[in-house]
Amino acid sequence: MALSFRQSEILDIARAEGRVGVDDLAERFGVTLQTIRRDLTELADAGQLDRVHGGAVLRAGVANIGYEERRLMNAEAKAAIGAACAATIRDNSSLFLNIGTTTEAVARALLKHRNLTVVTNNMNVANILAANESCDVIVAGGVLRRSDGGLVGDLTTEAISHFKVDYAIIGTSALDLDGDLLDFDPQEGRVSRAILRQARATCLVADASKLERRAPVRIASLSEIGRVFTDLPLPDPLAEKCRDWDTDVVLSR
Repeated sequence: MALSFRQSEILDIARAEGRVGVDDLAERFGVTLQTIRRDLTELADAGQLDRVHGGAVLRAGVANIGYEERRLMNAEAKAAIGAACAATIRDNSSLFLNIGTTTEAVARALLKHRNLTVVTNNMNVANILAANESCDVIVAGGVLRRSDGGLVGDLTTEAISHFKVDYAIIGTSALDLDGDLLDFDPQEGRVSRAILRQARATCLVADASKLERRAPVRIASLSEIGRVFTDLPLPDPLAEKCRDWDTDVVLSR
């Protein structure tokens, strides 16, 4: 399919923000709602987007979006989430940070913290926190996944089992309305579960776009998470489940 200039722009916006809305696009481009709906339908038919109520989202299924592309998506929201999470981490603490662009945002927000011990299977997190001379960084061994700088596999899981930390801070590829955290890679899922088992307090950092994505591997339930940091209120049914589970939801903005 040859994309029109407007459709290419719509796709760029979706890549940057994770979602596009019919009303916003019609106002941005000065065209009718019907024109935008037709554009979104054509992009969906071409396998570029998935239609949702009121707009469209980047297509996701059994394969994840490229890491550099994910890093640009919802960057402002991720930075705010990272700052909100980091504000709850005390100096002189120990923590896990797993693979993900939002956990990278947490790492950047921890650069002024003092006397931290951070265990991570995320080479990007390790490189960010190397700038904090008051932070001891321990990289869990394993197989390097070049696509995102992640370390995965049995060696990683084994390394994590030798630690017991104050906080586990994890990201997720998707979050469904049942409250399940989802990922694309079974090995990464096993590492994330090991991280959750080895922490006294557990935190999820995830922007609202994760509710519009799908992934095939279950990591855990929000019922196993102490605190969720996100940018928008959860849908009412999921928010009610979190209240029943005593899972705190913290909005970054």
